[in-house]
Amino acid sequence: MGAQWKQKWRDLANDSKGKIVGKLTREIQVAARLGGPNPEFNARLFAAIAAAKKQSVTRDAIERALAKGSGTGPDAVQYTTVMFEGFSPHRVPLMVECLTDNNNRTSSEIKVLFKAGSMGTPGSVAWMFEHCGLIEGHHPDKTTDIELAALEAEADNVEPMELDDEDAATNVGARFFCPSNQLDTVTKALKAAGWVVTTSELHYQPKDYPELSDEQREEVTNFLQTIDGHADVHRVYAALK
Repeated sequence: MGAQWKQKWRDLANDSKGKIVGKLTREIQVAARLGGPNPEFNARLFAAIAAAKKQSVTRDAIERALAKGSGTGPDAVQYTTVMFEGFSPHRVPLMVECLTDNNNRTSSEIKVLFKAGSMGTPGSVAWMFEHCGLIEGHHPDKTTDIELAALEAEADNVEPMELDDEDAATNVGARFFCPSNQLDTVTKALKAAGWVVTTSELHYQPKDYPELSDEQREEVTNFLQTIDGHADVHRVYAALK
């Protein structure tokens, strides 16, 4: 999938704690703004809060993010989603999703990062990706048939997902894909079937993957981590397995 060039940013060991907390709380803010502040009725928010708790984000920080995103707090903030398209070194297409309160600043800084990366260039690549819904999760019954689970939840596709050693001992993991307008419906169906949802978000799935040598893959990964390290970058989707 498009984000397999790394474990999701919240799991990167070399990311600073401050960056992780900042990105997690911004996801909570955006989810609350788009779907309301009640995680029971907002699948994306439920997954965002679960991810924040997994990284030991404090309860106060989560509540402040909810207040900001829903507009009920004294320092409510409105973030704009901005997409940047281009190529990494060795012509790997990527989509960069940013959340920003200053579009001009973010745009200029992302363009500088593209120029700084050897052979990294802007360009139109959206047609190389499918915009869809992505749900990741695990089920406590290891005998669960993920293909049947996808069919019953009316997901378009499913693939196995590796879990941490602790979870893998007793759970089966899967990554489900669905139409973007069915994300909430499919997420709720999976939860009702006993799946523990850890991710529920809109996603850009690459349609094809360039062939790379190990050395080229390392160079691309370093470039992607530089892009992902920017404070306003929320997601990076790349055609890198």
